[in-house]
Amino acid sequence: MRNILSANYRPAAAGLLAGFAFTGLFAESASATPPAFASSSDFQSSTNQTIAPFEFLTGISRSGYLLGDMWGLRPWMSKYGMSLNISETSEVLGNATGGTHHGADYDGLTQMSLQLETEKAFHLYGGTFNVSALQYHGRSLSSDNLDNIQTASGIEADRATRLWELWYQQKFLEEDRMDIKIGQQSLDQEFMVSQEALLFVNTMFGWPALPSYDMPGGGPAYPLSAPGIRVRVRPLDSLTFLAGVYSGSPAPNDNPDPQQADPSGLSFPFNRGALAIAELQYSYPALGSMVSADAANSLSGTYRIGGWYDTEHFADEESSTEHDGDYGFYAVMDQMIWSDPKDEDADRTINFFARAMGTPLEDRNTLDFSMNAGFTFHEPIPHRGDDTFGIGMGYAKVSNSLADLDRDTGDIPVRSGETFVEVTYQYELTPWCELQPDFQYVFNPGGGVNDDAGNRVKNEAVFGIRMNIIF
Repeated sequence: MRNILSANYRPAAAGLLAGFAFTGLFAESASATPPAFASSSDFQSSTNQTIAPFEFLTGISRSGYLLGDMWGLRPWMSKYGMSLNISETSEVLGNATGGTHHGADYDGLTQMSLQLETEKAFHLYGGTFNVSALQYHGRSLSSDNLDNIQTASGIEADRATRLWELWYQQKFLEEDRMDIKIGQQSLDQEFMVSQEALLFVNTMFGWPALPSYDMPGGGPAYPLSAPGIRVRVRPLDSLTFLAGVYSGSPAPNDNPDPQQADPSGLSFPFNRGALAIAELQYSYPALGSMVSADAANSLSGTYRIGGWYDTEHFADEESSTEHDGDYGFYAVMDQMIWSDPKDEDADRTINFFARAMGTPLEDRNTLDFSMNAGFTFHEPIPHRGDDTFGIGMGYAKVSNSLADLDRDTGDIPVRSGETFVEVTYQYELTPWCELQPDFQYVFNPGGGVNDDAGNRVKNEAVFGIRMNIIF
């Protein structure tokens, strides 16, 4: 994998659906957050548990899992507080115009997690143990054909089978107003998250572009993670405060491809400085509050502000000097703007989301600003409550220092910024299977770069389809 812009870049990292994309221009893949599991140890099965090899096919169109109760395994595990989740995300993406080549690639991600609730297992209230693993297969359209900054799919990674997260979380105080998580963690599961943005396929709707390129190793986010500790406190029902300290890089060394530096996810680096991050969240309505559905102010929203600081050493973009430390700030909003008054379940809604992040330290960073925004329409077709339509965009700005380097070295064109738009529709075939056709259009790929033949990479039209299966 190549890293032309910065040796500090790595994938950006979404629920049970996520896309994989790699940029041959900017180096290691920028990967989004893969879909999170809705884990529960309270699995309910029918009186007659599955015994025959294909008995799970009975009622398969209504089950939330392709394999149902897994021949009795799931209800047996539930008795001891355990839950097993397996999903597969497979997709084909191709560019009809622009890029360095035209064509299509397949890529896929298998995600596995096992959770144990200590209250059912050991009569210890409030404890959760989690271990998860990832298996990647296929190729990357972004690295093969696109040379873009904001890679086309968020599940991209080097082909491998690796440990992802390994942590223990414990709740404290009345009403569970505080919890602490310790162990190997992926920050994109809790920090900088826009819940509405996770619908989309493009990488940058998950883990944002700026930390993907500016943090060492791309930051501890999908498909990587890092050891650390996180504290979450809810002083008021509407306010939540998150803070954590993690290893300064998810990779054990300065390999330009951090995934190759730790191909199994078992390095647990403690020698790479420290990454500190904090986030304040405000939600309306507040947790546990009662709001009438017909009230003028019943439209829900969540707002987040935060910042991070990494103690590692960072190379100057224009010289051989090094800088101590790096930081950035961000803001995220998810706001419902319409709810169908005729829908008794209040599931038919339109939502707006936006996320912006920046850093003033241009001398050591590949990007100095990135943002996403868009709209989602839940249940766009009446009585199809699990379908969602979305339209969104992303922008990534190359730092002025990197643009100055292009001028100083005579590189033409001088890189600036890249913008893309995405239109997608998530269609539920069954409770355990979704299809998601997708279209993206990339303006000024790579911020303005030439291909190997010296020709400017033209704007790219990317078409694709994704399938998500819960086993």
